[in-house]
Amino acid sequence: MIRALEKIQMTIGVISLSIFLAAILIQIASRHLGIAIIWTEEVAKYSFIWSVFMGAAVMVNRREHFSFDFLSQKLEGKSKATLMTVIDSIVLLFSIALLYYGIVAVQNFWNYNWASIPSMKMGYVWISIPIMGASMALYSANHLAGSVRSLLGRGANT
Repeated sequence: MIRALEKIQMTIGVISLSIFLAAILIQIASRHLGIAIIWTEEVAKYSFIWSVFMGAAVMVNRREHFSFDFLSQKLEGKSKATLMTVIDSIVLLFSIALLYYGIVAVQNFWNYNWASIPSMKMGYVWISIPIMGASMALYSANHLAGSVRSLLGRGANT
């Protein structure tokens, strides 16, 4: 399930980054041609937000987002498992906060409209925050369970 979720998020991130690139290229071309296309800036901005948030969640799953590399390379055994447990706990708490406050932001801003495309709701942008928070919490909980197992001597996940 974790790998499938990561693959979905990577796909969404790549699609969002592709939309970002296309919007920027359209914006550059339209400026050189003297044509005003007003929606490209917002599309670029909001697709970039989606790509960053999906990528951030994937980096948490790959443990490339937040760690103490110097310590984790120097420590072994129970000390390393303890460090990983602390790191995973911090990331899990942060993820839960992102999920909670992301839901609050979506509820507050759902009905706001884009300036250049009034039929689009800002909620479609803001919903990326609780999605990122939920997936980061899932990834972190999975890592935390592995770290605790490793700390208790029931298998390694570091």
